[in-house]
Amino acid sequence: MGWFTKSEKRKQPAEKKEEVWVKCPACSAHIFKEEWEKSLHVCATCNFHERLSCDERIASLLDDRSYRELDRKITASDPIKFSVGEEAYADKIQEARKKTGLLEAVKTARGTLSGTKVVVAVMDFSFIGGSLGSGAGEKIFLAADHARRHKRPFIMVSASGGARMQEGIISLMQMAKTCASISRLREEKLPYISVLTDPTFGGVSASFAMVGDVNIAEPGSLIGFAGRRVIEQTIKQELPPDFQTAEYLLAHGFIDMIVKRADLKDTIHKILKYRKHR
Repeated sequence: MGWFTKSEKRKQPAEKKEEVWVKCPACSAHIFKEEWEKSLHVCATCNFHERLSCDERIASLLDDRSYRELDRKITASDPIKFSVGEEAYADKIQEARKKTGLLEAVKTARGTLSGTKVVVAVMDFSFIGGSLGSGAGEKIFLAADHARRHKRPFIMVSASGGARMQEGIISLMQMAKTCASISRLREEKLPYISVLTDPTFGGVSASFAMVGDVNIAEPGSLIGFAGRRVIEQTIKQELPPDFQTAEYLLAHGFIDMIVKRADLKDTIHKILKYRKHR
């Protein structure tokens, strides 16, 4: 029999401490988490606007419990069975679904914005870079058509790296398809408001994102077609430091206004109210 016996008590796992602070990705300022959430992920020190999920964005724009999701079963597909080496596009879709809880890079809904009935489509950059594929294009097409049939304004919030090249020409077709659906809104004299957030690039910026009756951008958002390095290598020139920022685009007439996230809902409401009484 041993002189000493070790305690058989199991070590209790350490309790996870809830984070109290959030560090701004841009200026590294420390912000109370509660204030960060209240400000919709905007830094009070440097005005950096962090990316929002589509659910956070919809909640910030539409009135509480007023909305119903549209076409929720439409999902990404693999029409050309694309793969690079051992990495299959179908596996990438599955991974994105698990990571985000979404079926596609865009979520659409009908609801009210400050009491005005609207239809919204919001892209989520965390789903394969918010890329425009056949599923995303179909959802935007149907959302714009729903707005037309029900005589509601249509609001599109873009956050995308561009067309989803794993779907080849089928993804590029979505550029024309979505714009065709949006053009029908004009025939019915229904407003289309486009909100460009960080980032909005490629086939998205070259199609529905830039054809709004009013084009609004968030401060500091990067917006363009090709990337900065690609352009510099092509034209053999150094571009201005603020090139492809929302501020640069506003100064050169590509967008109509820059609106802080906290003011976005009220600004859209005023635009819709103005158009209604014209």
